[in-house]
Amino acid sequence: MEATRETIRSERKAQEVETERRTRGAWLFYLAALVSLAGLTDAVYLTIGHLTGANFRCTITSGCNEVLGSPYASIGGVPLASLGALAYFSVFSLATLAAFNHKWATLALKMVAGLMLLVTLWLLYLQAFVIHHYCQYCLFSAAMVLTLNLIIFVAPVFIKSRR
Repeated sequence: MEATRETIRSERKAQEVETERRTRGAWLFYLAALVSLAGLTDAVYLTIGHLTGANFRCTITSGCNEVLGSPYASIGGVPLASLGALAYFSVFSLATLAAFNHKWATLALKMVAGLMLLVTLWLLYLQAFVIHHYCQYCLFSAAMVLTLNLIIFVAPVFIKSRR
């Protein structure tokens, strides 16, 4: 009888620890979802501008129109920003699912965020060494991608080490 009570207590304690672990990690996914919405807003703005042929007003840098009007701004006639919007929406969706403890969503989120980082590094290279101009909207997007990768890959390591 006493062994049964002890088993029940240890199972409850294990469930409490697991619930606390999930709660601690969930806020990172909520934060990633929020950051992805900022990136999504930027990408949708650039997509609309690209499709309507609008000139972009840069207030911080001076090369927005050069970057956004370059041949690298689209792939097969599809604005690169629209692919970014799709990626940011995917991150938002996957981060939301991961916050609700869908294990496959966490892996997919890491894959999408990692791919976004690689593309971002390539686009930064193009701005710096090929186009020789910078676009503040593109730099903002790069900052959002870097922030997402820090949240998804680095922050969990620090949370685990603080326990």
